[in-house]
Amino acid sequence: MTSAEGTPAPSILSANRVSKSFGEIPVLFSVDFDVRPGEVHAIIGENGAGKSTLIKILSGIEQPTSGSISYDGRTTVLPPNGEAEALGIVLIHQELNLAEHLTVADSIFLGREMRKFGFLDLRQMREKARSVMDTLHVRVDPEARINMLSVADKQMVEIAKAISRDARVLIMDEPTAVLSVSETQTLFEQIRRLTARGVAVIFISHKLDEIMELADRVTVLRDGQLIATVGTEALTPDSIAQMMVGRELSNLYPPKHEPDVDAPLVLSVRNLVAPGVKDISFDLRRGEILGFAGLIGSGRTAVAEAVVGLSHRVAGSVAVNGEAVNFTEVAQSVAAGLAYMTKDRKGRGLLLNVGLQPNLTLLTLKKHMRNGFLDGRSEAKALERAVRRFDIRARDASVRVGQLSGGNQQKLMLGKTMESEPDIIIMDEPTRGIDVGTKQQIYHIIAALAAEGKSIIVISSEMQEVIGLSHRVVVMREGRMAGVLEGAEIVEAEIMRYAAGIKQSGEDERLSA
Repeated sequence: MTSAEGTPAPSILSANRVSKSFGEIPVLFSVDFDVRPGEVHAIIGENGAGKSTLIKILSGIEQPTSGSISYDGRTTVLPPNGEAEALGIVLIHQELNLAEHLTVADSIFLGREMRKFGFLDLRQMREKARSVMDTLHVRVDPEARINMLSVADKQMVEIAKAISRDARVLIMDEPTAVLSVSETQTLFEQIRRLTARGVAVIFISHKLDEIMELADRVTVLRDGQLIATVGTEALTPDSIAQMMVGRELSNLYPPKHEPDVDAPLVLSVRNLVAPGVKDISFDLRRGEILGFAGLIGSGRTAVAEAVVGLSHRVAGSVAVNGEAVNFTEVAQSVAAGLAYMTKDRKGRGLLLNVGLQPNLTLLTLKKHMRNGFLDGRSEAKALERAVRRFDIRARDASVRVGQLSGGNQQKLMLGKTMESEPDIIIMDEPTRGIDVGTKQQIYHIIAALAAEGKSIIVISSEMQEVIGLSHRVVVMREGRMAGVLEGAEIVEAEIMRYAAGIKQSGEDERLSA
């Protein structure tokens, strides 16, 4: 934001030559950063670049090893344990920090409840919560329980909570990771309202198009070092990506090698009906990458869960390599050579409080048993192979998985999925919440697996990801298959026509290969 004379407004919060080490491991190297009232300043970089450490320092959660923090032009030491919120510096974490069993009003004022005559003043808290919501143009009932809200509404409650604390600096870590396109635009409208009131916003996202749309300035970190701070008017998504990874990303997606048209069918689904799924039929051939696109809630994940046995199949049939199957649990699908990689790596995919090795071999313990006992050396060799194959980066194998970057967690989960040596792999949101460099690695791994003869289903909310990887694309809408695209038809506009219900395929003969 600039003053009326056109000169930049003074910074409200800044990091001055800040460095940070954990033990003997340095993670930030003399980084400068500042944010001004009324601007959106984005911090971007690959996983492990130091973004999370920097915002923890800027919010007082961590203290710098060297360097200093300035607030309102004065060098200061920010208080720890979230106490910097009292100064107006509020961090909204990627994993929303709301008490699910409380009401919206209770959550907004948790820890600073309003009282009257020594008792909770519930009426005043509801009225204040409603007033804050009205300011943000958000229609959420202050008496609604948090666990009944959508993710987008929970995000708005977090913002309302920050505003009720008179936030002057709002730090948002991957706020759009699980939002739809329309929900993201609603969030952006709220952010613009805040900056119009002079609130400074620090915004972290891996989605470069969002950065270009929302941010005034961009700071790029790589390997803990400051690469550049630049106004977005001087940038393009390609130039940002190149600064992030230090190399050209023109080959973000690998070349598509079409599978043999006579390749055998490895998976056949006919008239599948299950929770969230209404009469779906499709085939998958050996060596094929089949994309599943559609809006959030269209039934993409529900199809995968019904196929692998995570949800109950009401009707229809599934055949693997020509043999009818009826999986009622994931272990059965794994034994049949079909593996499913969940989109929820932290909630359902990985054990965050243990090391790499137990996570990798969790589904394949029988493979590492010797004389009735678990063979630690066999597990260790499996981990060594996975680390090399998927470029998993950790300081040592004993580090808790929750301490890994999102990209390394995702690569570990891919290693865990492939440890069962499946022939068919269903990947649900394979690059959610990871940086562009790691995305490129995973895209090339997926293409290499298909070239080896593996058959892959990719479910993704990122349209360019589906377009860049898939040989054919199934478009879902309201639990049904709206259409199937292939070849030159696989373009964004055509996918959206089917996803939005503008176009329907009817009984398109291409519903199966």
